Amino acid sequence: MEKDAQNKPRKRKTSRRKRQRRKIIIVVVIVLLALIMIPIAFSWSKYDKMGKVVINDKDVKINELTPEAEKVMKNYKNIALFGLDNRSMGSLERGNSDTIIVVSINKDSGEIKMASVYRDTYLDIDEDKFRKANAAYANGGPKQAIDMLNKNLDLDITDYVSVDFSALVEAVDLLGGIDLDKLEADEAKWLNAYVTDTVKNTGYEEYVPAVSAGENVHLNGIQATAYARIRYVGLDYGRTERQRTVITKMFEKAKKCDLLTLNKMMDQMLPQISTSLSPTELLGLASGVAKYHMGENTGFPFDKESGDVGNLGDMVIPLDLESNVIQLHQFLYSNEEYTPSQTVKDLSATIHSNTGR
Repeated sequence: MEKDAQNKPRKRKTSRRKRQRRKIIIVVVIVLLALIMIPIAFSWSKYDKMGKVVINDKDVKINELTPEAEKVMKNYKNIALFGLDNRSMGSLERGNSDTIIVVSINKDSGEIKMASVYRDTYLDIDEDKFRKANAAYANGGPKQAIDMLNKNLDLDITDYVSVDFSALVEAVDLLGGIDLDKLEADEAKWLNAYVTDTVKNTGYEEYVPAVSAGENVHLNGIQATAYARIRYVGLDYGRTERQRTVITKMFEKAKKCDLLTLNKMMDQMLPQISTSLSPTELLGLASGVAKYHMGENTGFPFDKESGDVGNLGDMVIPLDLESNVIQLHQFLYSNEEYTPSQTVKDLSATIHSNTGR
């Protein structure tokens, strides 16, 4: 199914200055593309287009892990990806991180695994301050959000990338669109329902045809963005899965792109990206880019329950945190013998005490 050139979204000049951007969780798609394509199209001039926040590795909080766990994790590069809703305010240094994805790159094999942390997960976002996970970024920016992930999940993340969504439509269209293996009937219904609103809130206008359910369904930029916004099919669990599907499809296309196309995408995307990765670290990523390939992806927590927690409202509650962290390390690092830190064990007990679950 080929993309109809007449249906390609076009910038609406008068609306770009007026539009109010809404929370679109798909922003993280751009982040992963940045991690893969920045090393390919990297230059000093392009690096200067990005926002930068310096985070010293020694200042990042990491739990006391077992020597065995540290040895296993040294073979991976872990990066936190955050998608925010407030780029229109002119900064990516604060705001609720409505998309949180841990990306783990196997340095030897090049396999990339992703684990979405559900934004409403009940975790310790600071010093004994249990809230929704997405509040950590709003409270203390990327540094506190990284610390939150490390503390609750026994990770060793020292770098992040945050991103705004507005370049997504152009990026997908420059890739020639993406092809879903299968689109369910209820997904097609909500995708089409989201198209009009997505056009309005991304500053584009042009006729976009309705999409039908089926196999090998082609989506252009507007349609892909609408697909990843769907939350009425599987709630946030289904939405994060669709995000990872779009990321994977875009990754597959990007790997086959020529440098001219990648360069155009970088020019559009980099001004809307903030990162702690230095030029040296980006060039280090480049050394393995030829062997990068997408592995499995998942959501965290694995075992969970939704429910109200006091006056904090509805939360995603890990059942329990300790066992979920074990499963996460088995998934990301194939560490079947993982033993959680005492910090995670204590947090797990506190969550159980606070929630009764």
